[in-house]
Formats: sequence, structure tokens, C-alpha cells
Amino acid sequence: MTHVFPKLVRRGSLALVLGLLSAPVWAGKSNDTLVYASDSEVENVSPYHNNMREGVILANMAWDTLIYRDVKTGKYLPSLATAWKWESPTSLLLDLRQGVTFQNGDRFGADDVVYTFNVINGPDAKIATRQNTDWIAQAEKVSDSQVRLKLKAPFPAALEYLSGPTPIYPSAYFQKVGLEGYSKAPVGTGPYRISAVTPGQGVTMVKYPGYFKDSPKGAPRIGTVVFKVIRDPEARSAQLMTGEVDWIWRVPADQSDALKSMPNLQVLSDETMRVGFLTINNNGTTPEAEPFKDERVRQAVNYAINRKGLAENLVRGGSQPVYAPCFRTQFGCDTSKVVKYPYDPAKAKALLAEAGYPNGFDTDLWAYRERDYAEAMIGDLRKVGIRARLHFVQYPALRNEVRAGRAPLSFQAWGSFSVNDASAFVGNFFKGGPDDTAKDPTTIALVQTADATVEAKPRQEKYAQALQRISEKAMWAPLFTYSTNYAFSSDLKFEAQPDELPRFFMASWK
Repeated sequence: MTHVFPKLVRRGSLALVLGLLSAPVWAGKSNDTLVYASDSEVENVSPYHNNMREGVILANMAWDTLIYRDVKTGKYLPSLATAWKWESPTSLLLDLRQGVTFQNGDRFGADDVVYTFNVINGPDAKIATRQNTDWIAQAEKVSDSQVRLKLKAPFPAALEYLSGPTPIYPSAYFQKVGLEGYSKAPVGTGPYRISAVTPGQGVTMVKYPGYFKDSPKGAPRIGTVVFKVIRDPEARSAQLMTGEVDWIWRVPADQSDALKSMPNLQVLSDETMRVGFLTINNNGTTPEAEPFKDERVRQAVNYAINRKGLAENLVRGGSQPVYAPCFRTQFGCDTSKVVKYPYDPAKAKALLAEAGYPNGFDTDLWAYRERDYAEAMIGDLRKVGIRARLHFVQYPALRNEVRAGRAPLSFQAWGSFSVNDASAFVGNFFKGGPDDTAKDPTTIALVQTADATVEAKPRQEKYAQALQRISEKAMWAPLFTYSTNYAFSSDLKFEAQPDELPRFFMASWK
């Protein structure tokens, strides 16, 4: 049963809908199927070939990594690897777990690790986020149960990455079906097997009965988990209320307030590691991007945006203004020397006039999420004379425009793949890679040095210098942290974590 509500039902009027709804049917627990909904579709369910948060969730459900970081203690625990030791600052030896099978019955072993890191993440592979693996020079097979990772340079965050965005693929199966076949019928070692991928609609996962019993993730408790793509926030809330969906997130603050009055729902709210930001094309080659080659124009953008207003009035739920491309708990996120641009439209206008734009200019802003946030930013920019046209598209289209250098401004968000190290943020966007819109040689050198520095204090100092330069040159406009509002069935036992990674393999019915 699908309930369709008219578009007139917008935020603020949801309370009226709550009063008009008939009693919902809560079917999730009865058929042991958890349906969760989000606004974005994963372009390719292969974890290395997308960088969407929805893809990170799927990766943790259907795949495993060599190491597991305990969400409560932060300790690194054995997963597909049972032990590891540093032979040198650039050589890591790992013992692999025996008796593990992929979901198609193939035995897990050293060949799979070597293939994953040498081929799937090799120099010719078209993966989405090179930063996550480009510190690995080569994986070597020592025996069927042992591998050696050779690093390009010392990388003190190696264990953090091996416990995060580095799942292991089945060598034989991947070579047999190729990337296209793998994206339609993926196989991992994780607690859930992806049984169906339906473009535009979602992904179905079923509990893998052969999941290895010593996994730190624990045995999954819910039989079937379905990821459903519902782009409209009102439609997601409506389907939650009617029982067609059991769990949603990114619920707008006013909707979450209304949902709290529903007796069969639970609502959780908290700040997360995710940071919203505006990228700025520092090297514009199009007329719309040309003004941003001037440092004063980029500074004007930073003065023009009311970060505090966005955090307190739109995002809410604990959101805080941000002035650097990192999250405060990440190692290396030292913002003591970062320029914290206040909201100052008059200063922004003065800088634009000084740069030769007393009457402002026309430009473009690309966005793929939270249209109301993007529209608020455009309103702030227009007040100082920067007349930005909004291009609201799906993420792959936005990414292509940014990487091609055609997007003067883009509103994006980054959750660092839940990696609690500044390299996962500043390294991805300011080390010369495809997402680096500044391409500043000095910053690139600072981040490269920081990434490879073993000693903690000097490493932190290099990150601090990079963050200081990024802010002084206004290469970006970091904006705010995200607070995520979760709403879900009262039948569901679910715990939210600050790393914004819903661990459905740990969820259960009450």
C-alpha cells in the first residue's frame, strides 16, 4: 500500500499529515525485513567505485576489511587479518584468517588481498577515491595465509584505513564477471549478501549463513535488509509513518520534531563527522569561474556566507560552524591558526570592489543534496553581488563538472569514509587529486609530508600549516558540521554513532 501526499505538504505542515494518517501497519518485525530509505542512489555498489555515504553503508554490510576498529573503544581488532606487524616504516606483514568463505563459496586467502590492492586499486583502475589506497605501493603474497603490504612512504594512518574504506574482493569471481558483472551481482565476505540490485530503486540484502563466527561485527540478527531510494524527504517520512519503511535519516529538523509525536516511532539526533562546504574553482577557465582566480573574491565568498545562521536555523541538532576542511576529532585537525571568517557582508562587498567587481558578477553553483541549504547560500551570496544560478543535479553529474573544472562553486558534504584522521579529508581535496579545486603546489607538498610523517607532533604541525594556508588563501569555504536526525520504528533496536555509519548488522528487533 503506497500513500501519495500532495506537494503542498511541505515542512511545517507535516503535523497536519500526522493527524490525518490512518493507523499504520508495522510489517518489518513480522516478516524479519528491515527497510531503510535514503535520498541518494549508489551509482555502482562496488565499494571502490563510489564514494557516496550510502555506498559506505552497503560496503560495511556485504564486505569485510582486514582490520576492524571497535566503534566504542577505538581499538583495532582482527577481522580478515588475525595479526599484523610492522617490519619497517614501509612494510606491513599481515596474517590472514583461515576458514573464511566469500558469499559464493570461494575460499578467502592471500590471492584476494593481493588482487584487491594491486589490480582493483591499481594505477589503471577507475576507482572513485584514490586517496584511500594510494599509499599502498604493492601487495605481496608471502603464503596462502600471509601478505605483505609495501607502502610508498611511511603512512602512520595505515591501520585506520585498513579498518575503513578498504574492503577485500574475491579475486577469481571478479576476474570472471568483470566490473560490470560485479556491480550487478557483487560478492563479499560480509554478514549480508546482496541478492538484488535494482537501478533507481535500491538494493536487497539477505543474512549470510556462512559468515565467520569470530568476526568482530558479530552475527547479523535481521534476516533481510532492504535499501530503498526515496528522493523526496516528505515521501520518506510518509512511508515511515505508514509502515512501508522502518528507518530513515537526514530528516529535516522540523519534520523530526513532528515525528517525535508518533507513538510507534523513535527519533535520535546528534552531530556527526560530516562537514558541508563550498568548493571554489581557484583556476577558473570559464567566464563564470574567472573571478575566483582572485584570492579577494574567494575571501569575499567566505565573508558572505552566514555559517552560524545555517548551522542554527537550517541544520540544527548540534550543528556547528566549520572553518577548515576536517572534523575536529580527526588527528591533525588543528585549527588554531585557521582564519575563522565572520559573517560580514560589508567586508565581502569591499573585497569584491577591490578585486574589480563593484557591481558583482554572475556565476554558477552546483549542488546535489539539501536544496534548501544551497538556496540559503545563494541568498547570502546575492546580498553581496555574487549572483549564482543553482544547478541541482545527481552527485555523479556534479562530480563530473567539478573534476572537469567547469563548476565555479559546488555545495558538497564529506564524511571522510568515517576515517578519524585528517588525511581522509584534507588529503582527498588538497593533495593534487581529481577533487582538488585549488591545485596549490605549496599545500600539496605540506599534505604529502604530513601524510608520510611518522612522529605525531611534526605530522600535526604540517597539517596545521596546510589548513592555515587553505584558509588564508580562501581556497574553499568550509561551512558547518551535519547533525543527523534518525527516525525509525519503535520495534527496532538501533544505535546511532558519530561517524555517521548506520551499522544495520548490529541492529535487531525488540
